[in-house]
Amino acid sequence: MTVRATREFEFETTPDEVWAFISDPEQRAGAISVVDGYEVTGPETAVWHVALPVPVISSTIDVETEDVRKDPPTHVTFVGKCRAFRVTGEHTVEELDDGRTRLYNEFVVEGRLPGVESFFRRNLDGEMDNLEAAMRAATETEA
Repeated sequence: MTVRATREFEFETTPDEVWAFISDPEQRAGAISVVDGYEVTGPETAVWHVALPVPVISSTIDVETEDVRKDPPTHVTFVGKCRAFRVTGEHTVEELDDGRTRLYNEFVVEGRLPGVESFFRRNLDGEMDNLEAAMRAATETEA
C-alpha cells in the first residue's frame, strides 16, 4: 500500500530563499523528526539515519537518498530507498505576483515491512508540518 501527502506552503520571502532550503538535502533531512542523523555522500546523494517506532525495526535504518531530478530554481525530486520503505519527495517553487512564494510538496511512501505504512499514514502530515516550520524559521524574518 502507498501513503501519499500533498501540501502547499506560502512564504513571505523570495523564491531563491525557498529554493536554497528545499534543494539542500541536509536541510530537508534536518526537518524530519524520525531522522536521527544524516551524511551527505555526494553532490546529489545523502544517507538519512531513520528511527521508526515500529515493532519489526529494532535499530536505525539507513535510507539512501538521491536527488533524481533538479531543475533550479523551481523543482527538485528526491528518492529515498531502504529495506523498510521507499519515499519520493517532489518540491516545486512558484513565484507569486505579490512577491510571496508558493511551495508545492508531495511525498509518496511505499512500505515494505509491516507497520511502516500505518506509521506514515498517522505521521506524514505532522512531518509536513515540521518541514514547513523549519522552512519558515530558515527563510522568513520578522518585520
